[in-house]
Formats: sequence, structure tokens, C-alpha cells
Amino acid sequence: MKIRILTQMIFHSLLLCLSTRLYAAEVAVASAEGGGMRIDYDARLHSRVVALIDGAQIPIGPYSASETLSTSNGELRDFKFDGQARESIADAIGAATRYRLTGHSGTVMKSLTVTYYDDFPQLAVIQVSYTNQGRQPVSVTGWANGRYTLSASRNGGELWSYQSGSYEKRPDWVLPLKVGFQRDNYQGMNASDYGGGTPIVDVWRREIGIAVGHLELQPKLVSLPVGRATSAGATLAMQFSQNLNLDPGQSLATFRSFVAVHRGDHFRTLSAYRRYMVLQGVSLPKSPPSAYEPIWCAWGYGRNFDAAQILATLPIVKKLGFGWVTLDDGWQKVVGDWTPNLLKYPRGDADMRSLVDSIHAAGMKAQLWWSPLSVDPASPVERLRPDQLLRNADGSTRNISWWNTQYQCPAYDPVRADAAAFVRKALGEWGFDGLKIDGQHLNAVPRCYNPEHHHQAPEDSVEGVPGFFKAVWDASREAKPDAVVEICPCGTTYSFFTMPYLNMTVASDPESSWQVRHKGKSLKALTGDGVAYFGDHVEMSEGGEDFASTLGVGGIVGSNFVWPGAPGNKDPKVLLTPERERLWAFWLKIYQDKRLAEGEYLGALYDIGFDRPEAHAIRKDGRLYYAFFADQYRGKVQLRGLQAGRYRVHDYEADRDLGIISGPTVDLAVQFQRHLLLEAVPDAETPAPAY
Repeated sequence: MKIRILTQMIFHSLLLCLSTRLYAAEVAVASAEGGGMRIDYDARLHSRVVALIDGAQIPIGPYSASETLSTSNGELRDFKFDGQARESIADAIGAATRYRLTGHSGTVMKSLTVTYYDDFPQLAVIQVSYTNQGRQPVSVTGWANGRYTLSASRNGGELWSYQSGSYEKRPDWVLPLKVGFQRDNYQGMNASDYGGGTPIVDVWRREIGIAVGHLELQPKLVSLPVGRATSAGATLAMQFSQNLNLDPGQSLATFRSFVAVHRGDHFRTLSAYRRYMVLQGVSLPKSPPSAYEPIWCAWGYGRNFDAAQILATLPIVKKLGFGWVTLDDGWQKVVGDWTPNLLKYPRGDADMRSLVDSIHAAGMKAQLWWSPLSVDPASPVERLRPDQLLRNADGSTRNISWWNTQYQCPAYDPVRADAAAFVRKALGEWGFDGLKIDGQHLNAVPRCYNPEHHHQAPEDSVEGVPGFFKAVWDASREAKPDAVVEICPCGTTYSFFTMPYLNMTVASDPESSWQVRHKGKSLKALTGDGVAYFGDHVEMSEGGEDFASTLGVGGIVGSNFVWPGAPGNKDPKVLLTPERERLWAFWLKIYQDKRLAEGEYLGALYDIGFDRPEAHAIRKDGRLYYAFFADQYRGKVQLRGLQAGRYRVHDYEADRDLGIISGPTVDLAVQFQRHLLLEAVPDAETPAPAY
């Protein structure tokens, strides 16, 4: 009995000692604090993030091994804290406070800098270097930065996320995190022709959120895994695989990464990222006025369209109020041979000019579909310029699935020169006013091993994608300075690295109205209000007629209807029946009267994950426009962003006056199905006109 009691006493003493040591390891020995967040570090250089918002200190989650080095002998997670220094700096980004912390794990020294810029108080710029101070090489296999857990507000509490990987299944970019969810968000290829994205992931609960990503000016083959293994919370990080020997005295530096905190959804993170990248020298273009006109696309007639069908449809396109006509896939001989299909345009270049002249004569702009970097095996590139093809390590070509074509290498100068020459011809010689650059392969390419390209590394092709689109953009400015350049990475997330070379984004083959809306919110955060957002063909929305989802987020409306009076076969699913014609005319009139696509999207006012009903707001000409979405809703909606004073609220779809309210925030009792579109007009103004 005495032996058992003694054994229990020894066990509990050991347990207490162990728990005390574990607790002590998670006591802050150093902190790096900015205006809106703080990172605490314990004796192992594990860290936790604390948001400092509205006078409150909100821990994001527990301490974690946030920056680690992977080696052939295992992951180095614990670094004994050595010391900390602090300094004030100023650079192109602005004034800042920089903290430097050091620690050791065996013979590897870790040096960590945390920089807070005055203009980015809720974003910490992280740079880590590892130095081998031993006598033997260290075999490195990779590293991780920003590995944190966001605790749920209660066990099983709701969490939302923004995901940035491109996948063949074309998943939602914004979604709730369910237990069991895992996505790597690898920024390289996740299928033969799906890859790339914007290097950010974001996870948030109702009270607070956290995001991680990198701030490099070129695409990098990082992963940004997000997972929710249990109901207690979700994890996120940035990881990079890198095989090298770190020789004695040699150092390895990670990419410049960041950790950010925020209230609300991901809009604030993406907006801050855009502003930071602009300060680093990224120049985002502005859309010309013509970009904001509604778009009709001939894709409803399919690839096998008859040229006469397009000409026959122009009068109804003009009558309904569309400002653009898009000639889609099928005008060319084959993908990669960007010359007119002689069965449709027997006079070649002359017929293309004639088509554009007809569109212009009807008072509209002409846009041409194009899928660069993609070549059909039957194209002249395959026969005459095989040196332009991107090749895998075994010498084979890489397939692009939709057209069963092959990649060209975007880092190879002749490929860029050919693309630029085509742009000059399409916009200059043929007279088109814009390009619809299309394909799921546009965000990224595989590594290229073609020996004729003389790459310094196979990754040159990956990092060469932005340079390819710069060549296209520069050629478009040369041929027609106000041309619209739309990049449509079919169904995938966008690469921020190509955004300096476009002036129109698009919902890119949305699979739901939800995708139209959350893609619109995300893209407006990444580009700002100066770049037009196209909601894509309304036929892709739920019910095939949901113009409200595009209007509500400040998007440009579009359609690919086919006209019953046109010759040839027509798809009945997109046929412009008399009822649809009336409905299309109604919504295009609302679009033209309000032109909300030219307004200021107020993305920080509402949380797309937690605010119910889902809400969006736009400011234009002193008025506030609200869009609410739900299958059915009866209750109060909150009108945010108003100034102090009186407003008259108008349901501009149903032409209903909802009375006078007083700002700055109002709870309004409403009832609706699917959507509700409201306009708040300062009471001194004349009420909005009826439709």
C-alpha cells in the first residue's frame, strides 16, 4: 500500500513537473507589436498571434511552431531563444518598426525579422533565415512560415475561409470550413493544366480572422494548406519544398511572407495585400469607360457557329442595350493557328475586318476570343516551330485538356513575340476593340525542361507567366491604347501576378450565383474599383436569369443568348424567348440607369460568411446601393455605411418606396425571396425614377 502511494506521489510529481515545463515553454519571452496586432514568442520561438482591435486583445489561437526548417533528419521546430532587437526603419513601403529575434536548434541559427509598417498596422511582414553554424552540411528539404491555428469561438463554432488554389473541380474560393476539410492550395500545377493563384489564404470566425501569404513579386511554388481536423479550430500555413545542402557557414532565406489579422471577411486582407504590392512597384491599370458596357457573346451558338448567325443577331443585341459583341471560340482554323476559319470567313482577313465594321456600324464594340500559350498538334507551331513548346523532364509535351492542345513556354522570347504580333493584328489590322483571353491554363504553367530555351532553372517557365502577359499587354497598348483586355482563367482562382496586364476580370465560368458574388467581392479587393468586373453570361447563374447577383456586387452584366430569327441550329437552353427578351430588356435598363459597376464597392461593410442575409454595398454619386441575398428572408436587414442624416429608401427593382430612415446605421424590416435591391437616397434629392 505504501509502495502504491509512493508511486502515485512520484507520478503526480513528475506530471506536475512536466506540465509546469510545458506551461513555461508557452510563456512569452519576447513580443513583436504593431499598431493592430502582436506576436508573442516563447522560449522555443514558438509563437501566437494576438489581434489588437478597438482596445481589445484577441488571441487568435494557441502557441505553435510557426516557422520551421525541414531537413533529412526531421523538422527543426524548437529554437532556443537567444535575444531580440528593435529598430525604426523607413523604405518604399513607409515608416516601420522592425524586430529581430534569434535562436538556435543544434548547429542551426534562426534569425527572424518581424516588420510592422505604420500604414499596415494589422499586417506583419515576416522574413526568416537559417544559418548552418556547424561543421557538417545540413540537408534541407523545405521550410514553413506562418503556421497557426485559429481557434473556433466555441467547440464546433463556424469558421469561414478564402482558398487560393486552382483545381480541376473548380471549387468555391470562399467557403465554410467543415471538420475534415483539407486543401493544400499549391501554387504550382494541381492537374495537367490547372494551377497557380494568388498566394494568400484566410480563415476567420465571427470575431476575428487571420491570413498568411507571401509578398514576392513573382509566382513561387509554395503551398498554403488550410485544414480543419477537429471542431476546435483550423490550421493554415505557407510551405515550400526545397532540396539543397546548407554547407557550413551558409544561410538560407525564406520568401518574404506575412501574417495579418482582421475583423470581417477576407476583403480587408486582399485589399491590404493589393496596396502593399502597389507600394512595391506593381502598377494596376484602370479600365476605359467602354469596359463598363454590357457584353453579348456569340458562345451561345457554340464552336460550330455560322458567321451569318452573328450578323443576324446584331440588331437585337443593340436593341436590348448591349455595348459589346464577343466573337468566341471557333473563328480560328485551329487553336494555335490564329488565322480565320475559311469555311466561315472565306476571304480571311477581309472578312474579319468586315465583321468588325458591321459591329461598329451598329454602334457597338467588338471583342475577340483568344487562348494563348495553347497550340493544337495540327497547328503550324507544332510543324514549323516545335522549339516553342514547353517540355516535361522526359522531353514530352504537356497537355491542355479542354482543347486537347499543348503548352507553349511563356518564358521563351519567340512565344512572346508571336503573341504580341497576333495582338497587333487583331486590334490593329482587324480593328477589334478588345480581347477575351480564355483558358484554365492561364494562371500557371508546369516547369519547362526544353533545352532549346536555355532556362537557368525549370522554374523559369513558372516565373515567366507574368512576363508573357506583359508582352501581350504592351502590344495591346501599342495597337489600341483603350483596348479592353479581359483574362478569363476558366473556373479557377486568379493570379495576382497577371493582374497588372488586364483591365477586366470576370467570374470565369461560374457554377452558381454564389460564385458570381464571392468572386466579385474577392476580385474587387485585389484590383480595386478601377478595374471592371464582368459577371459572365447570365445563363450560367442559378435559373439562368440571375442578373441581380452581378448587379449587386457592381459587376457588368452579360449574356450568350441565341436569337430565334438567326439561321441554323440553336440551343433551346439559351434561346431568347419573348419572355426572356422582356426580362433581359428590364435588367439591362436597370444596369444602364444605375451603372453600379462604376461605383465604389464597400467590401468591408459586410462579412460574406457571417452576415445574414448575405449583403453587399456600393456607393455611387452620393447614394448607397444595397443587395441582400437569401432563398427566403423575413426580418431586419442592417443598412451600414450611411452618413448621419435622412435617406429615402427605394426598392429599385420593384419600384417601391420604403420610406425615410436616419443614418448612420439603420435596421430595416423587410421580406424577400432570392434577393432584395435597395437604393438609399439623401432625402434632399429627387426620388429615383420608376421602371
